[in-house]
Amino acid sequence: MKKICYLFLCLGLLLTQSCSSQQEPLTAEALPTATANYLDSSGRDDEFTGGVKMITINTPKGDFKVWTKRTGNNPRMKLLLLHGGPGGTHEAFECFDSYLPEEGIEYYYYDQLGSHYSDQPNDTSLWNTQRFVEEVEQVRQALNLDESNLYLLGHSWGGILAMEYALQHQDKMKGLIISNMMSSVPAYNKYAEEVLGPQMPPAVLAELKRIEANNDFSNPRYMELLLPHFYTKHALRMPVEEWPDPVNRMFAHMNQTVYVQMQGHSEFGITGNASLKNWYRSGDLSKITVPTLTIGGQHDTMDPEHMKWMASQVQNGTYLHCPKGSHMAFYDDQKTYFSGLVKFIKAVDKAQAAAKN
Repeated sequence: MKKICYLFLCLGLLLTQSCSSQQEPLTAEALPTATANYLDSSGRDDEFTGGVKMITINTPKGDFKVWTKRTGNNPRMKLLLLHGGPGGTHEAFECFDSYLPEEGIEYYYYDQLGSHYSDQPNDTSLWNTQRFVEEVEQVRQALNLDESNLYLLGHSWGGILAMEYALQHQDKMKGLIISNMMSSVPAYNKYAEEVLGPQMPPAVLAELKRIEANNDFSNPRYMELLLPHFYTKHALRMPVEEWPDPVNRMFAHMNQTVYVQMQGHSEFGITGNASLKNWYRSGDLSKITVPTLTIGGQHDTMDPEHMKWMASQVQNGTYLHCPKGSHMAFYDDQKTYFSGLVKFIKAVDKAQAAAKN
């Protein structure tokens, strides 16, 4: 898995408005009260640390601390971000800074236990889905998020975690966003095998299969093949040398122990003895009643048709398709991704406010 990490290594606020040429530019004094409040951290318990809060979580193996960071203030729209991996970090989400503040959406970066900015215990029994669900619930409580304001966004593995959390705690949520994740790992593996694999040259695919069959993942040839034929086509659709710094840092900081145990050695599906290999929640989607947005990319490692189907299976679902996007559509189809995300968050907020009136 160090080869996978090596692959990826290779690899204030102003309110805008339409103005005529005769209008004077907005001054700080003219900013609306809501915008001023968005920037105000006075009296917050994270004021001294610039929004950072280390949260103590209880586990069967003792207490540990996880890292969170808040940006903004909005009593009705608070977005908690669950990163991928497992074992990744919040860093790939840093592009959210370019879009959410101007929309007045409060949001939280969060490194899960085992990730770079949080404690990293060595006990492998901690790396299971239910334990992570319990962790998210403790983080929610510590951040004082609830059904009046909490939007939970999970990307990739974070999407699995978000679905699992919603199935147990959706009464604490206002909205759910499942970003670039299918509701069935067996279906994900089938898509990789039957759709993505055949897109490679036959000789390349055959060599990859031989390496996997021999469990020879440390062979540098494995990444030499996957890099041009899979990752830059389905993970992030830009040349490796142009991959953004937040993404490179995230993969450089990947906890390989957590990643291998839960995801396995290959990004080309979840294989081997990885604990997520048989994960399946498609049959439970109808139990999710909270407003839900699923997001898929046309060139994703995940099947976009499956993610569209997921939106029809939850009780109040919407699908956002990113036609230029891959697995990290918030980079390679950024405008589509964020316009759709913001539209969903504000529509849910508007509907909830109207229902109270």
